[in-house]
Amino acid sequence: MTAIRRLRPRVRVVVAAAVILVFVAPIYLMIVNAFKAQPDILRSPVAPPLPPTWQNLGTALSRPDNLIQLGLRNSLVTVVCSVALLIPLSAAFSFYLSRRRTRARAAVLALLAAGLMIPPQVILLPTIKILTWFGLDHSYPGLILSNLGGGYLSFAVFVYVGFMRSVPEEVIQAARLDGAGGVRIWWQIVMPLVRPATATVAIFSSLWIWNDFLNPLFILGPLQGQTITTGLYLTIGQYSVDYGQLFGIMFLAAIVPVLGYLAVQKQFIAGLTAGSSK
Repeated sequence: MTAIRRLRPRVRVVVAAAVILVFVAPIYLMIVNAFKAQPDILRSPVAPPLPPTWQNLGTALSRPDNLIQLGLRNSLVTVVCSVALLIPLSAAFSFYLSRRRTRARAAVLALLAAGLMIPPQVILLPTIKILTWFGLDHSYPGLILSNLGGGYLSFAVFVYVGFMRSVPEEVIQAARLDGAGGVRIWWQIVMPLVRPATATVAIFSSLWIWNDFLNPLFILGPLQGQTITTGLYLTIGQYSVDYGQLFGIMFLAAIVPVLGYLAVQKQFIAGLTAGSSK
């Protein structure tokens, strides 16, 4: 028994290291191969770039179809518009639910939980049919509206409801006694108190929408433009692949989410640790 107890910490360290390696390995391969020539990638994809080359990034940025520039622009516009609509809608709905103590609220939360459990691939075809019926298929407004439903909205509501329940009822009642309406209470009093929740919703939703592949591919279609994820698909040839350029585009596509996270990481960490500090 003593020997088993001594082995347990070592086994945990080995398991933790293996899990970390599984998550870090793809990122490492993307970074090192983005600065290596095609022959070096084919010879040893794991080796570090010695010496590093900027040719892959230059080739990706100088493509005649402007894949990087257009893809980053389209993805950024889609993410910003989707999150800018998702946050106020989910926050207002969550504020309404958090102030209710009825069975209807439990039923609505259960319905939203189903939105988290259903795979997005299952509802892709019905979503396209609805957008076609409204004349929004093959358009960026249709893609943005599709991002306002499903798992994105469910996740945002669950995050906001948990935070808004912690807002004291005395604060709401005091604001009402001072003559503030429901919209003013929600926007000027409650929303500043749940900034960590807003940062959490914004980061997760932005990453999911940025990395989404199926919705832009099927809703926009190949002739209506592409986001950065569907643009990566265009770089893969039928008979050969320029891995250097592919990894260079992947590296450039990952810069924007990393910079966005660094800009709001304090609020994000506060949102993750808020539950343990109360």
